[in-house]
Amino acid sequence: MHATDLLSGTPLIDGHNDLPWALRTLGEPEPDLARGEPRLHTDLPRLRAGKVGGQFWSVYVPCSYTGDAAVRAVVEQVERVHRLADTYPADLRVVTTADEVEAAFADGWIASLLGAEGGHSIGGSLQVLRALRRSGVRYLTLTHNLNTEWADSATDEPVHGGLSEFGRTVVGEMNRIGMIVDLSHVAATTMRVALATTTAPVLFTHSSARAVTDHPRNVPDGVLESLRDNGGVCMVTFVPRFVSRAVADWDARLADAMAAAGRDHRDLRAREAFAAAWDGPPPPGATLDDVVAHLEHVREVAGIDHIGIGGDYDGVAELPAGLEDVSAYPRLFDALLARGWSAADCGKLAGRNALRVLRAVDEVAE
Repeated sequence: MHATDLLSGTPLIDGHNDLPWALRTLGEPEPDLARGEPRLHTDLPRLRAGKVGGQFWSVYVPCSYTGDAAVRAVVEQVERVHRLADTYPADLRVVTTADEVEAAFADGWIASLLGAEGGHSIGGSLQVLRALRRSGVRYLTLTHNLNTEWADSATDEPVHGGLSEFGRTVVGEMNRIGMIVDLSHVAATTMRVALATTTAPVLFTHSSARAVTDHPRNVPDGVLESLRDNGGVCMVTFVPRFVSRAVADWDARLADAMAAAGRDHRDLRAREAFAAAWDGPPPPGATLDDVVAHLEHVREVAGIDHIGIGGDYDGVAELPAGLEDVSAYPRLFDALLARGWSAADCGKLAGRNALRVLRAVDEVAE
């Protein structure tokens, strides 16, 4: 079997794509995604070539936005995704449930789900959280690169012991209203407290395995093992510094240089600008094989029922060789099939596991 055949019958559901913020950054006039857009990793021709059946579009808000500004920005990003579906009605359909994903896929649409990246975007308000859920947002990433007032981030100094009491309340409310708890970006302590608190399966929408690449954004083996009991899924990402040890080591040197210059390595734009002008060694590259190593490790530790894909396209400047844009997913699945992965296992990785989490979270809410 070839990947294109597999993905024609099984929806590939990617956990995280930052196209909405990339479009906001490009400004007006908004590019025509139907014609292709070389400044982006994502456009409609390449989504079709990549056999993408469902996409969680990230309604991301940078940590520099706080309070009311963060809430306003996330609402604007939600509206941007709905507007994309209105602009390209032959290709995109906004959906909220697993049944709707499967129906859209069967009818030839790319099922468009929404995920809010960064708990600061709710402004400390459970009412905002509920409003996001009503507007179609299916997951909330509890933090981004900085702590919130109630949760510790993987890339900040811990202050809450994982989750504060309000943070536990947020997780409980997410369970009640059917919003998926996304544990990408959070500290390992936050992962463990959230897993002990939630009554529904979780997602890591764009994280890889810490045992393979020792980066704080990746998931420790003990947490991966706990997904067996929780029912959750780790959606392996393609971000080079998360999947390649050589890139992670280079990035650590970059972080030291930025700190010495008084710059914040956690600021995505600042990091890209500093790296472009840095007189340090050139960055090494990651490869498709690096991603395969993470997929195989997560399959071994968490099990085949607890693995997915979250590429993080248009959220990073560089991607691994062989996975340069959203057209590349069949190449990855062909590599897995060549390594002996069964069609059934590839189907679970592609989207079946993510659909199971969507259904389970809805069942808990009901």
